[in-house]
Amino acid sequence: MNPGIGTLARIGQLYPSGGLCDHEPQLMAPEGVRFVTTRVPFRQTSLEADRKFAEGLEGHAQLLVDAGVDLLAINCTAATLLAGPERLRKRLFDATGLNSVTTIEAVVAGCRAQGMHRIGLLTPYPQEVIDVEREYFAGLGIEVVSALGQPCTTPVEQGSLPSAVWLELAQGFRGMALDGVLISCAGIQVAEVLATIEAQLNLPVVSSNQALVWMCLQQLRIEPQVQGFGSLFSKTLAGLA
Repeated sequence: MNPGIGTLARIGQLYPSGGLCDHEPQLMAPEGVRFVTTRVPFRQTSLEADRKFAEGLEGHAQLLVDAGVDLLAINCTAATLLAGPERLRKRLFDATGLNSVTTIEAVVAGCRAQGMHRIGLLTPYPQEVIDVEREYFAGLGIEVVSALGQPCTTPVEQGSLPSAVWLELAQGFRGMALDGVLISCAGIQVAEVLATIEAQLNLPVVSSNQALVWMCLQQLRIEPQVQGFGSLFSKTLAGLA
């Protein structure tokens, strides 16, 4: 069997319909792990769109069950935050019998695994979404010291920005008293520059798609064996050591 078909595991990815970077998790996945994607209506980058993402998610998840997936990955950072990740996972478990990973829980777990309490936040979000994330992280003991980015109005606009944009924007964190950088959004091209940003800033970096892949592998007890996409893949998820 072709190892890309998923000899180790198949992960069902629920992904925004307007997003262009659903390939990033597969890019970072080890051989034998296959991401199978179903799209969920999402056309604008706003709190309203984030809230609507979770409506009727059970029906979309059932389509992934048809592919014999082992785990569900609900991959939209702000949408999973607003829906309440624990409630969202319970809804999908009740509907499908499958466990799931949410992007917001993955990035928080990634920050904690990297010892990040004071962070630089890099996003393509409008200010209203940044404000909600900042408050959410503060409630978990993670302080957003500085938020930088390039606000976008649609997921297509987000995904169309080349990775060099994020590499350049990350330089704005130089010299700040930070524990690390969080690049929040599953819809941007950033996987290929994560290691470079870490090297240039001499700080750990967590991104949405990276953290999602990392947490899925940890949940499935699959040895990551992933190189070139940042130091997070060398860390262990708390509670699974």
